Amino acid sequence: MPGGKPAGVRCLQLNEQERCKIFGHPARPPVCASLQPCPEMCGENREQAMRWLGQVEAETAPKC
Repeated sequence: MPGGKPAGVRCLQLNEQERCKIFGHPARPPVCASLQPCPEMCGENREQAMRWLGQVEAETAPKC
């Protein structure tokens, strides 16, 4: 996404199955490529993983 993805906004590169359409492509943002799956990030299920990602977005969102 030009200028980066704002917190709380769905990435334009996700397909209908919530998979990255540019995974492994050189255009994939470095921040995405730097995310390494771990138990804390993934949790027990998709809901927990999405909650973790939402928390990270909230913690790193610009303060206005």
